[in-house]
Amino acid sequence: MSSALVWELIKNNNSFLVKRDGLQLSSEANNLTNKHSFKYSGIANEKTVAIQGAPRGIKVTKNTKKTSSPAKSVNSTVISKGRRHTAKSVANLIARNKYRPDLLPAALARASAVISSQQPVKAKNLRPAKGVRALKA
Repeated sequence: MSSALVWELIKNNNSFLVKRDGLQLSSEANNLTNKHSFKYSGIANEKTVAIQGAPRGIKVTKNTKKTSSPAKSVNSTVISKGRRHTAKSVANLIARNKYRPDLLPAALARASAVISSQQPVKAKNLRPAKGVRALKA
């Protein structure tokens, strides 16, 4: 089935559609921005990209053309480098190989957000109180 036909069938009703406060969001897999649109849809498009957190780094998942064998239809790569090297690797996997160059900004934003969420939270150092009011207390 063509991608346009699949989108016409699922755009108004599907189990991943989340309608809240006048927004239409999507909770489907392989949707980088969670927006309910044809461009980012993981169901309607044949070529999709998913970026998830891994124990060390991020996991980039792409669909391949081997749809007859489900085990080989997904290509996963774990990238466990620094922030800049990860961004470069994600760009190479998506845009430079001409897989889906239109998804590059969303993929880089998702990769950056996942890496930021994996960083430990630094303790905030409070400086000692100075001045007349501090001496009174």
